[in-house]
Amino acid sequence: MSLDVRVVVPGRVEAAFTSPLGETVAVIGPNGAGKSTLVGAVAGLVRAGGHVRLGKEELTERTVRDRRIGFVFQDKLLFPHLSALANVAFGPRSRGTPRRAAEQTARDWLERLGIGDLAGRKPGQLSGGQAQRVAIARALATDPQLLLLDEPMAGLDVRVATALRIELAHHLAAYGGTTLLVTHDALDALTIADRVLVLDEGRVAQFGTPAEVAAQPATEHVAQLVGLNVLRDGDHFTAFPPSAVNVSLDEPAGSARLHWRGTVTNAAPHGEALRLRASTESGPELIADVTPAAATELSLAPGRAVWLTVKETAVRRY
Repeated sequence: MSLDVRVVVPGRVEAAFTSPLGETVAVIGPNGAGKSTLVGAVAGLVRAGGHVRLGKEELTERTVRDRRIGFVFQDKLLFPHLSALANVAFGPRSRGTPRRAAEQTARDWLERLGIGDLAGRKPGQLSGGQAQRVAIARALATDPQLLLLDEPMAGLDVRVATALRIELAHHLAAYGGTTLLVTHDALDALTIADRVLVLDEGRVAQFGTPAEVAAQPATEHVAQLVGLNVLRDGDHFTAFPPSAVNVSLDEPAGSARLHWRGTVTNAAPHGEALRLRASTESGPELIADVTPAAATELSLAPGRAVWLTVKETAVRRY
């Protein structure tokens, strides 16, 4: 059995993919690529042409309520007047489960997500990470066939997001349904997902395992997410890591190297190095890792004009 999706939202998304049931598919792409529109269409919240099939079941013939879908929105959308327990129990109750059984299901899920002691609190009394756990518990409490997570780690600080990512990966590994995880974080795509769907301008630019997508990114956005420079020429790509980029103030001599004239746009610590982003006169934005000593010696700050050079031996083409 598999999840078979073909979604057409005129002017916004035209995407198709198939994934075996039980897998987690990360949906990534730049802002405006159509990620939220895609999952909204799968859920039935966005009007779309095409089809959404789970095995032999055609979900587009069912109402949103009857699709057996769990949805976690970016802004959580918890009922503010209900406790965490009542929020999670709402789904089972709306499907006809008796109150006591629904509340027991809700308690079980809150316990699994480590917030059983917060069952009596209302959303306004919860932190962002706690509220997101409640939202995830609410989505899973209905035993959905399809789980849609729209940037569940958005807005959380790094420590909370890391803890939630570990917990979510654990639960999704044991989840029998299929998950679509919209994310802007490479860690989510590389550590939680079985497959990665790359959207670009509303269309599928790439679909494969995390390792395949990271090794041969097909869009500049994905290349930047995984920390790789990728230049495109038609259907051919040239890739090289930031560590292979030499940064200098003078134009390099000779023609054996690839080189660009550019301007530093950003500089930030990256492990033991300083990661630079530079716009180039010929178009592509490049990233380069330099030592703090070199950055100081060359005064590599935003606005600094530089030359970026890469040896042919460091380049991989596909």
